[in-house]
Order: sequence, then structure tokens, then C-alpha cells
Amino acid sequence: MAFDLLIKGGTLPDGSRADIGITGTTITAVEPEITADAGEVIDAAGKLVSPPFVDPHFHMDATLSYGTPRINASGTLLEGIALWGELRAVLTPEEVVDRALEYCRLAVSKGLLAIRSHVDVTDPRLAGVEGLLEVREKVRDVIDLQLVAFPQDGWYRSPGAEENLIRALDMGVDIVGGIPHFERTMEAGTASVRRACEIAAERGLMVDLHCDESDDPMSRHIETLAAETIRHGLQGRVVGSHLTSMHSMDNYYVAKLLPLIAEAQVAAVPNPLINITLQGRMDTFPKRRGLTRVKEMRALGIEVGFGQDCTKDPWYPLGGAEMLDVAFMGLHVGQFTSPDEMRSCFEMVTETSARIMGLDYGLGPGKPASLLVLDAPDPVEAIRTRPARLAVISKGRVVARTRPAETELSLSI
Repeated sequence: MAFDLLIKGGTLPDGSRADIGITGTTITAVEPEITADAGEVIDAAGKLVSPPFVDPHFHMDATLSYGTPRINASGTLLEGIALWGELRAVLTPEEVVDRALEYCRLAVSKGLLAIRSHVDVTDPRLAGVEGLLEVREKVRDVIDLQLVAFPQDGWYRSPGAEENLIRALDMGVDIVGGIPHFERTMEAGTASVRRACEIAAERGLMVDLHCDESDDPMSRHIETLAAETIRHGLQGRVVGSHLTSMHSMDNYYVAKLLPLIAEAQVAAVPNPLINITLQGRMDTFPKRRGLTRVKEMRALGIEVGFGQDCTKDPWYPLGGAEMLDVAFMGLHVGQFTSPDEMRSCFEMVTETSARIMGLDYGLGPGKPASLLVLDAPDPVEAIRTRPARLAVISKGRVVARTRPAETELSLSI
């Protein structure tokens, strides 16, 4: 048997060594030693061969807009939302496409080949939706891009938000979104969660809500989301993103809440870089850091994936499609320092996030031929060093290569 592409001598994330044969867009063999011919051979030479990085939470309509029309002076979530509202009012689909494609090129170079992006549906022009639907089509042969219809200013707080959201779904947006903690009252937030789940159940869609992105321990919409998930039979199709209020909740309530989330099979997507930057801004000391209870959720079998959220936009001045930065920050803030815990942080930007997004994913025979060769021996070293992507393969094609940097020391020690 001949292959189109053969990766020789790679170290898989579990530590085993294997050759990987690719035919067309599919992995057709994973064996300790493959001797067949191939159109191209990549010698991994013991380097880490991994499935691609996955970002389960991003805002591609806002990416790379930092400084337009101004900079977020306070660094807060609320000023970022207000600033985005100014930009959104003058946004054009063409601008969205240009910035998003620039970001996608960067993502490919970093081996980030699956992204779930929220797209604001507050403006009835739906310029962001129009732009990102075009981007999804343009990148479909390289990046798996999912879109979430997201009413940034609130389901009921923003006039016409539900109508706009339904229009966006009809245009081809994949997932129902929401932001219950930004409604004017807790009651309106609860109603928005219920309505989002109703629409998803009616249409057979997934749900992904910005949920309890707050320092307020009484912001408890995740409880409603879990209950509504069970009521509508949406288990395994629902995500609560951020969940930062949980870092401030009392332990007694959390002891009740987490088993409910586990029963509902609701996944969690914290965003370490952004959560620790935006949360706790009103604290003096001790200052809360905002990351939700990742260890406790994982201990109950709740799926937790790390998202990037932002890159150079109204909320965050940094970023760059580097999911290993996300894993690195999550490791530190979550105190994941045992060997198994460090490896789990790599899983949260690869395998776990892929499951949350419902992707066909992995390194087994029959899986899509999307994978990376990294200049590191294992996942923990990859997080530590953020190495070069020696090869990025998407659906059977090598789409990027990076040569490792070389440093010459001019001193003798």
C-alpha cells in the first residue's frame, strides 16, 4: 500500500511512537513501523505529533480591531462591551472578512485548525454574520469554523435581538448563543436561558452561552442552563462559557451545582487569558483572578476546554492564535502542576475541546488527516516552550512549516 503522505517516527501525546500514513484527506494507518512508499515523507524524528489545536471560544468579528475607535482605558469587561458597540455601528462585512482572514492565516501557522467563534447579532444589519459566513466558506478546506449567534447586548435588553438571532440561524449560523448575566434583571436572564434552549431544541442545534461572566457570586444562570438542558433533552449539546462567578460562590452552593452540571452533561469553557485579565477589576486585595473551578469540574467528569476568547480587540490588547499560551496560563492560574495535570492542560486545548465542539478528530485510522509535528518531545514540554510547528497538516495537505530559531551565544561559560 502506498500513501500520499507518511509521518515517520513521531511521538504521540500518550508517549507511544508511531508512523502515520495518510491517503487523500484521511488517516489510513497508525502503526509502530510503516515501510510502504509515500508521495511525501516527513521525518518526525521523535518529535511530538498531535492532533491540531482547537479553540472552543473566540470572537472573530472583533479580532485585530484593537484601538478602533479607541482603547479600553479601564480594562474592564463593561467598557469593552461599550467600545465594541461603537465599532459595531460602523462595521462592514468587508472589514470583518479582511481581519478574520488575517487571523485565520495566523491560526494556521500555529496549528489552530478548529475554532468556534461567537458573532454578534445585536445590529440588525448583521454585518458580522455576513462577513463570517463568507470567511467560513473561504477557510473550510483548512479550518473547521463554527459560528454562534450571540446577542452581545442581551436577548431582552437589546430590541429585536431574538429576531436577529433567528435570522442569523436561518442564514446558516450553527449554534444558539446568549448572555444572561448582561440582561437587566435576573428574571430576564433566566428567561433568555430558557428561550435559547427552546430554540435549540426546536431546531436540533447546540447551545453555547456566555454564562455568569461576573464577579457576582449570585449570578447563577448556569444552574438554569443545566436544568433547561435536562428538560429539553439537550445533554451533550450545551456549553456554559466563562462561568467566572463560580470562583466567588460559596462552597456549599457549588457542592450542589457541580453535580447538576455533570448530570446535564453541560460542558464548560473558561478562557484563562481573558478571565484573569477582566475579572476582579473592582477588588483591592485580596484580588480575585476569575478562573472558574476547573479542577473540581474535571473531578466530576464535566468536560472542560480552554478557550482563547480574544486577540487584539476591545477586551484584550494581546493574543495571537497561540493555544499553548492559553494552556500555559490555565496551568498556572488553575495550579495544574502535577505531571498528569499538566498533560490535561494540553488535552483542554486539543482533544477535550474537540469533543465539546462535536468534531471528528484524533489520530486513529479513519480520522481526518489534520495533525501537527511540534518541535518538542511531549505535551508538557510543548506547553513549557511553545515550540515551532515543524509541520501543520490540514485534511491531508501540508499547509504550514516553521523552522526552529537558532541562537548563537557569544560568551563562554
